[in-house]
Amino acid sequence: MVLLLAMLAGGTAGALTRAAGESPARSILAGLAADAAAVVFFNGLIAAEYPALERAADAGGEAGDRG
Repeated sequence: MVLLLAMLAGGTAGALTRAAGESPARSILAGLAADAAAVVFFNGLIAAEYPALERAADAGGEAGDRG
């Protein structure tokens, strides 16, 4: 999910940069930069919504595992 959202953000940034009249190389770089920033952003956003998953990962069990 994180990578899908990042690719969507990067593709949009690259397309808008190209539509603004920049060279293809600059458009690709803008898209890649947006990809990197989006991965960090969406990963943090999703991790903040599910703190139980982080606790379960630290404990080595499943989120619903009580035994």
